[in-house]
Amino acid sequence: MRVLLIGANGYLGRFVADRLLADPAVQLTALGRGDDADVRFDLASGSPGALTRFLDAVHPGVVINCAGATRGGARDLTRHNTVAVATVCEALRRSGCGARLVQIGCGAEYGPSQPGSSTAEDAVPRPGGPYGVSKLAATELVLGSGLDAVVLRVFSPAGPGTPAGSPLGRLAEAMRRAMQSGDGELKLGGLGVQRDFIDVRDVARAVHAASLSAAQGVINIGSGRAVRLRDAAAMLARVAGYGGALHELDGPPGPLRSTIGHPRSESDHAAPVAYPYPDGCGSWQQADVRTARDRLGWRPRINLEESLADIWMEAACRI
Repeated sequence: MRVLLIGANGYLGRFVADRLLADPAVQLTALGRGDDADVRFDLASGSPGALTRFLDAVHPGVVINCAGATRGGARDLTRHNTVAVATVCEALRRSGCGARLVQIGCGAEYGPSQPGSSTAEDAVPRPGGPYGVSKLAATELVLGSGLDAVVLRVFSPAGPGTPAGSPLGRLAEAMRRAMQSGDGELKLGGLGVQRDFIDVRDVARAVHAASLSAAQGVINIGSGRAVRLRDAAAMLARVAGYGGALHELDGPPGPLRSTIGHPRSESDHAAPVAYPYPDGCGSWQQADVRTARDRLGWRPRINLEESLADIWMEAACRI
C-alpha cells in the first residue's frame, strides 16, 4: 500500500510515520515543508495543480493529512488548517489516483460540552475559538468533497514529544523549575478544567487503522474519560517525585496563567483573551469513542500515567 503522509515532521505526524514504517506492507512517502520531507511542498501556498501532478506521479492509495497549525491569529489558522485542506481535496478530485483521505481533525471542533456528558460524532459542533473554527471548516470541506474520506477528531493528545507550550507540557515545565529551584510549593491556575487526554501513540494506531478501513465520516479518537487537570498535576508530581504542595490559583484560567488550551502566540498575551478557555472548549470535554471501537476496531491502550511519565522524562532532561 502506497501512503502519502502530509505533515510527517509534526507532533502527531512523527508518530504516525513511525507506525506506518513498522508495517512492511506500507510504502511511505512524506510530503511537507521541512528539509527532511521526501517532497517539499507547502499546502498553504502551493497550488492544487502542482499537488495533483505529484499525486498522479506517486499514485498513492491513501493520503493522510497530519499538517496544520495550533497557534497564531485567525488568518494564519485559516490558511494552514482550512485553505491547506481545500488544496488537498481539490488535488485529490483532479487526480486519477483515487486515493482515500484520512484527515486529522480535533475535539476543539465541538466546542464546550455539558459537564458529565460524552460527546458523540452526531453532536452539533459549536467551536468556541478561531482554532476550532478553522478545523471545523476543514472537516466540512472533506465531508463535502465527495472523496473516500474519514476525519479523525482527536481530543487532547499527550505523551512523548508533547510540546512545551501545551497544557501538560507547561505543567511539566513548571514542576521541573520548581524542583530545580527547590521550591516547596507550586502555584498553578486553571486546574479545574477537565479534558479527555489520549496518548499520541494510540492516535497513531487509530490513523493506521483508519487508513486500512472503509469507514467514512467523522470518528472521535479519545480515551473516553475526562480528567481534571488538578488530578493530572498530582499524578505528574508522583511520577516526578515532587514532594511539594500544589496550590491552585483562584478564578478561571486567564490569558497569562492558564495551563489548559492550545499554545498561544506572543500576540495573544498582548490582548485580552476573547474566550474563557484558550482552546474554546469550556471546562469539560469527554469523547464518546464507541464509533472508533465499532468501525475501526480501535481502543486506547496507554493510560495517562504512562503518558505523563514520558512527558516528565523529556522535561527533566531539558536544560
